[in-house]
Amino acid sequence: MGMVGGGEGAFIGEIHRMAAAIDGQIELVCGAFSSEPAKALRSGLALGLDEHRVYPDYSTMLASEAALPENERMQFVAIVTPNHLHFPVAEAALQAGFHVLSDKPATFDLAEALELRAVVEQTGQLYGLTHTYNGYPLVKEAKERVARGELGTIRKVVVEYPQGWLADRQEDADNKQAQWRLDPTRAGISSCMGDIGVHAANLAEYISGLQITEMCADLTAFVEGRDLDDDGSVLLRFEGGAKGLLHSSQVCVGEENGLKIRVYGSLGGLEWSQQEPNTLWLKWPDRPAEMLRTGGPYLGELASANTRTPMGHPEGYLEAFANIYTAFAGQIRAREQNTDPDVRSRDCPGIAEAVRGMAFIELAVTASASDTKWHRFEQH
Repeated sequence: MGMVGGGEGAFIGEIHRMAAAIDGQIELVCGAFSSEPAKALRSGLALGLDEHRVYPDYSTMLASEAALPENERMQFVAIVTPNHLHFPVAEAALQAGFHVLSDKPATFDLAEALELRAVVEQTGQLYGLTHTYNGYPLVKEAKERVARGELGTIRKVVVEYPQGWLADRQEDADNKQAQWRLDPTRAGISSCMGDIGVHAANLAEYISGLQITEMCADLTAFVEGRDLDDDGSVLLRFEGGAKGLLHSSQVCVGEENGLKIRVYGSLGGLEWSQQEPNTLWLKWPDRPAEMLRTGGPYLGELASANTRTPMGHPEGYLEAFANIYTAFAGQIRAREQNTDPDVRSRDCPGIAEAVRGMAFIELAVTASASDTKWHRFEQH
């Protein structure tokens, strides 16, 4: 793979590189790691790359890599830049003949996401999106059990994602992550919903197997002087009549990364928490709750295919992230070998999730600013 963004001092770029390397199936061979050429070069050399494959910008990287023999050039581009660069880099990479795996949200706004979908369809290249929390084995187990009807008809979905890291003005404390995430010119129209609320919405749809059809939102910027939201609550309606509640915040003092979901059906319920990711609770009306554990012999095919170690050896965030990378690599391998992707590779977020994510962000902002209670989540 090649990488755009993620140079020295960038948090998420290092996470992507570690995740890509875990299964030994992906090699970082080149990159344009910063808009500052000197910083880009330092970053690439620190990663052990050949200086000739450390590029000053992504356009030079794409042209240079495309000129290399097929068995030497990169096969896909990982995009780990701030949001405003996701679309131009992805579009250029796809048009140059490279597959793309992008950090989320996919683009700066919904219009770009729709244009990106057209480019993916026109070029025929593969596109993946790192909705990391889909990668946890027990999230996949939850999805399969709901799909099998074990919980009955889904009635209620409650998902929350509280953090506390922006409870004060971190953007004034030389925190680069805070600076760009709260900057409308780089982050887009939302901070909280655009960063973590969209993860919660994606997880709700992924596990429940139901799409959101209507929303009622209330977004707030609690910290004085901010142009973008740092907190939000959203009421949800799903296809089939299920109802939901999504709470997302970056100003919940003392919270770390508290993504949690509960799904209730007519026969039972389930609960999963990202901070205790190796446990999935199943709840029943007529017998004790069941605790499922990562690596258990009772887990289904999808969860087992995304588990590396025996029971009692915790698998966490990096492994979940790696499952997205390995699934995407499996799609590329299947494409090149003209075979069908295996069960693991088929379960990878793609352009459909990219479009729905941007539609969710824009509708949450629109609904919050409106006096109308319910807003239709349109199909795009």
